[in-house]
Amino acid sequence: MNQVKQYLSYALGAFGHDAFYATLSTYFVIFVTSQLFSSGNHANDAKMISAVTLTMMVIRIIEIAFDPLIGGMVDNTRTKWGKFKPWLMIGATVSSLMLILIFTDFGGLTVNKPTLYLILFGVAFVILDIFYSFKDISFWSMLPALTVDSGKRARFGTIARFGSTLGAQGVALVIMPTVTLVSGWFGGARGQQTQIGWVGFAVLIGAVSFLGALATALGTKEEDNIIRENTEKVGIVGIFKVLFKNDQLMWLALSYFMLAFGYVITSSLFLYYFKYVMGKAGLFSLEGLVTAILGIISVILFPFLESLIKRKAIYVGGICLMLVGYVVFMFAGTNLFLVLLAISLIFFPYPMIFLAALMTITDCVEYGQLRLGTRNESVTLAVRPLLDKLAGAFANGIVGLAAVHAGMIGNAKPSSITATEMLHFKTYIFYAPMVMLVIAAVVYLTKVTLTEAKHAEVVKELEKKLGADSEDIAKIK
Repeated sequence: MNQVKQYLSYALGAFGHDAFYATLSTYFVIFVTSQLFSSGNHANDAKMISAVTLTMMVIRIIEIAFDPLIGGMVDNTRTKWGKFKPWLMIGATVSSLMLILIFTDFGGLTVNKPTLYLILFGVAFVILDIFYSFKDISFWSMLPALTVDSGKRARFGTIARFGSTLGAQGVALVIMPTVTLVSGWFGGARGQQTQIGWVGFAVLIGAVSFLGALATALGTKEEDNIIRENTEKVGIVGIFKVLFKNDQLMWLALSYFMLAFGYVITSSLFLYYFKYVMGKAGLFSLEGLVTAILGIISVILFPFLESLIKRKAIYVGGICLMLVGYVVFMFAGTNLFLVLLAISLIFFPYPMIFLAALMTITDCVEYGQLRLGTRNESVTLAVRPLLDKLAGAFANGIVGLAAVHAGMIGNAKPSSITATEMLHFKTYIFYAPMVMLVIAAVVYLTKVTLTEAKHAEVVKELEKKLGADSEDIAKIK
């Protein structure tokens, strides 16, 4: 199959996948706090917002415990379409439908029967989260199946991140125009944002997610070689053994979780900063434009930087640059230039850090295979989406609390935010995330030793252990 076609197909899947993730992890909470509950009864609105965000957080945390089992189910799947694609399409279909549903008020139940609304919302969100997990794990665990060569993996990972960056940042570009446009189609006043406008936005994102998954399913092909043939079905005990006996995977998981948690909290509060601190929500699309451009540049630079300074320097150095951005942000106030500069410094290294982490996790497949004697692609790669979802779950809860504690809900305006509330907001958006980033850098720097050179040694040992002949090695290369 044409290699360029595979790269493009995988990138399209990543585009739709991260557009979905950004919508769910960032913009759904904004919909809940600013649109879904805006009855004018501040106490009741705050209570319902807290209930919804807490429900989301609890469901996602509980479901996350099942992610390794989902990875095991994918690894144990045997069909003529492979083990990834059936789950990819099933997950994309169901999760897209559920995304549209949760962007509604369930026929007015938020006002008429709030308890019933919370129950039905909980059911819908459970279904969404489970099938999103199947899609997420299937998509990213395809990476080690497409090739075992580190160089080719870097190219697949880079082009996928290119697509995912465009998808995630593209949401910031289109969200306000889409919501406003659809609101106008259904009777909203000029410039007004209504619930039906948000539903239209959810339909758009659901369609993009589904079509991206379809492109990946039709345009990619798993690689066959002796290393990938060393795969056995694993039970529940075996699944957790695969994870916890892979020391490099566990240390990386700790570091990446702290990084993702801090970053998602901050990025989820960017729109609140524009709306409630600067009083210029309409300028938020500039954030999407700037980060989309920087994301493209960042992803393009990754292969070159990896060849020059390697992953560890990219990961730790990138975190240091993010911390500089936080310092700038703390003093930016309402200055648009400084705010965008700070956001740029925080965001620019993140795609490269993500790729460094993704490549290391992917290499943990062969590392774990050498140590444990069997290959488990989906179980191992399930860790990365598990960490992102865990960070997103906690961040959803934190953002909801931040909005309430900072008085940034409903029809609040910058002038109504008190000094105490602003201090609370700064703690959430600046101070706590900075501590998390420092921890992430220290753990990666001191504990993660699976470098590119170390992975090459692991692959060579596997070739010898599995008795690969010259033809097998040629396939691997």
